[in-house]
Amino acid sequence: MSHWFEAPLAEINLTSIQQAERRQGVLTKPPGSLGQLERLAIKFAGWQGAEKPELVAQKTSIAIFAADHGVAVEGVSAFPQAVTVEMVKNFARGGAAISVLAKHQGAALHIVNAGTANSVTGIEGVVDCAVAYGTANFADQPAMTESQCLDALAIGRHVINEVIASETRLFIGGEMGIANTTSATALSCALLNLNAEVLVGAGTGLDEQAIVHKTKVIASALAKHQPLLQPLEVLRKVGGFEIAALAGAYIAAAQKGIPSLVDGFIATASALVACKLRPELKEWLLFSHQSAEKGHQRVLQQLAVTPLLSLEMRLGEGSGAAICLPIIDSALALHANMATFEEAEVQAG
Repeated sequence: MSHWFEAPLAEINLTSIQQAERRQGVLTKPPGSLGQLERLAIKFAGWQGAEKPELVAQKTSIAIFAADHGVAVEGVSAFPQAVTVEMVKNFARGGAAISVLAKHQGAALHIVNAGTANSVTGIEGVVDCAVAYGTANFADQPAMTESQCLDALAIGRHVINEVIASETRLFIGGEMGIANTTSATALSCALLNLNAEVLVGAGTGLDEQAIVHKTKVIASALAKHQPLLQPLEVLRKVGGFEIAALAGAYIAAAQKGIPSLVDGFIATASALVACKLRPELKEWLLFSHQSAEKGHQRVLQQLAVTPLLSLEMRLGEGSGAAICLPIIDSALALHANMATFEEAEVQAG
């Protein structure tokens, strides 16, 4: 074994899945009438190893990974790079969307610096794991060295093993980084063998002319870095520190038997990298929503997954995933507390 992320993932409890399926079949409702809520309860039964899995919102750990991208100098974002650290401050102060949602749901929120261009010194509550002050400009050279790429992946393992609570039942990863939709798009194009035009979207709010420019930057970079054959090489050449850290977190969480709720486009690109490294990981992932970012639907289709929601969100930060926590808890509450036909003395037919 050459890398930590090649270690075995935890096993899903198939007996508990069978027990949960049988329970769903005798609850006082027509079979399948709760749709995805039934499937959610069954999935969590397998993940938790219990016929009646416990509620997860207040045992959810959220980690926001922040980092900057050298490709920002190519003018691919509507906002300057300084915004990354300004948003880190906003997370820490409780003013960001994910901060509000985490507090509202009772979920733990952790802010992790994976490599911002500007210092986070003095920002209370930030876990500083910076690999470097942002990646290199992948339009000119590989975004990371080999050691930087491995270090960034290992940030995710550190967060899962050392930062989040030991009783965590569900992990949500979020991201913050100006130009990270450019990186996520380049990654997805390379890993799925798609042209940039298919996936490039508005990101933080680019106009049509800027989208054309962003497409050219990505297409040129992908051509420059050919051949891109292995997932690690793709991640190293066009990825970002926060994207790598999030991919590592997904794998480390599954190794500990913790499922992950995947957020929007950038988080899904991280999940795609992680699944290319460990195809069996997909069984430990739950996809929260389909964002308004152009490429997200295509990547979800390539992964053959159906998200829980579609709310036209494109904020990132883990916000779309956090919105799903009440839905998950509703599914688990229904599964655990509805009466069976026998208990209610109702004839099943």
